[in-house]
Order: sequence, then C-alpha cells, then structure tokens
Amino acid sequence: MTGRGCRPGRTLAGCVVGAVIVIACEAIQERPAEGTERDWEIAREQLAWALEERLDTLPQFGDVLARIGERFIGTPYEPHTLELSGPERLVVNLETLDCVTFVENVLVLARLAWAAGAVPEDLERFKATYRRELTRVRYRGGVLDGYPSRLHYFSDWIADNEAMGLLDDVSRELGGVADPSPIDFMSTHPDAYRQLAAPEVLEAIAETEARLASVRRHYLPAAAIPARQHLIRSGDIIAATSTVPGLDIAHTGIAVWRGDELRLLHAPLVGSHVQLDDDSLAERIRRIDGQDGIMVARPVAPSRR
Repeated sequence: MTGRGCRPGRTLAGCVVGAVIVIACEAIQERPAEGTERDWEIAREQLAWALEERLDTLPQFGDVLARIGERFIGTPYEPHTLELSGPERLVVNLETLDCVTFVENVLVLARLAWAAGAVPEDLERFKATYRRELTRVRYRGGVLDGYPSRLHYFSDWIADNEAMGLLDDVSRELGGVADPSPIDFMSTHPDAYRQLAAPEVLEAIAETEARLASVRRHYLPAAAIPARQHLIRSGDIIAATSTVPGLDIAHTGIAVWRGDELRLLHAPLVGSHVQLDDDSLAERIRRIDGQDGIMVARPVAPSRR
C-alpha cells in the first residue's frame, strides 16, 4: 500500500486495503523531525552490527539490504510518518515505519555499511551523513525543496534513484510489460493532502504528474511472477502495482529468498509491524485486491571510500 504518510506511494502504502482507500492525512503527533535519541541509537546499532557481521564482504549488495531489513522485523507500523505540521522537513524515524520509509532506511543503512568502513565516533558527523543519504533517496535529485520535491509516487522514486545511480529498474528485463495508465491520484484527490490546499503546491504536483505521463514504465503482471521470479534477487526492492485509478504503486518491500521460495519483507498495515511473509511473493500479489503485479528495482552498491 503506498503512500508515505500522505504521499501516494506511502499514504496509500499503509492506506490502501484491497481497493478501499483510507484517507487520513492530518499531521501526526509531533515528534522531532530530526529524530529522537532512540532513532539515532537504532541507526548506529544497525550499522555497527552490519560492520561486525562483515556484510560488506557479501557477494551481492542486495544481500546487505535483506540482512539489515530482517533486523527490523517487529518494528511497529505507523502511517503518515512524514506528515509533521509546518513546512517540509527531512523526517528521521526508525522507531516506527511505513512500507516506504522501511525501504528507504534499509537502503541508506546498507549503503553506509557497504562503504563506510566504521561507525563514525562523532555522533553529529554520523547524523549529517545519514541525513545526506536519506535526502538523496527521498527527494527529487537529492534536494529537499518543499513538499513537491518529495518523491510521492513510488515509480517516480524508482526513476529518480535510478537517475542518481542508486539502483536499476529491472522490471522490463524481467519480462515486464508497459503500464500506460495515468498517474494523477494526488491532484484528483487534493482534499486528502493538507499541503495541496496551497494552489502553488497543487500546481507543482500536477506538473509532476504530467511529466510522469510521458515516462514509460514497466511492470511484471501477477500471472507472470512465478515464471520469472528466479530472476529476482534477495534485496531487490519490490513495488506492488495498483489498480486504483491514478495510483501507480500500492505497496513496497524487499525481496528475500527462503530456500526455493521468494517472499516479501515489508511493513504492512495489516499485521502492524515489519514482517517477512509466510506466503510467497507471487501468492501475496495474487490474493490481494487492488494489486496486479510488481515493479522491481535492484540497488546498486556505492563506491568504497
């Protein structure tokens, strides 16, 4: 279910249940956008563990994401984690996650574990590095410039991070077909987003949607997943495509192989915490209303420092 807090890719990430859209985009209870003391303890603990386990020596970078992601199993799910009151700010929150902030933070930690070599002793230096990486992942071109700069649609998130060299969209090479459906959920549901009350913000979002209409995207239909899933790797980012008009992605997570079965590691609304599905990925997509396939993005290892 996609939509961070109130972004289609996250608002709905936690708010699309089947084909029913739950609109609840008021600012959540206040917490410091820069992160709590516990948030930063979690970040440092995860990175320290990854370095102690020598995850940087694993043969594939995706394995690092899968291993770190599993460390978050049990973390509470919370929608709208980015929707604090006031102007757009970078929100650091690892105590509770939605389906997209789970993917983002795991990607950031994996990149740091692969390239850092050590946990910085200087906490402020560590925070600055983490914020820089999180900003690159979450905002268009890695630049926070107001609410419209947030990558609200997850297919846009994939395309932008691919343009910056952080991942590769492998949906087409896996056998994906073109998805011609328009993306305009936000501009056609402005009352669901408090920020869109400002005409200039609504206009900027509509301009983004118009640009996305000209970008060809591909997805692997649900029926094709069983025959092509052997090409998906642990650590690949999975985006479940949506049948809701105007919405590209309904949910996100990380692929994990268990024996000969491909499963989804994710932060779902149903279940209330980060979990590794018991069902296969193919079965999950097949049985959930409102989802009809997947996009697959493969994280690219950062250069060593």
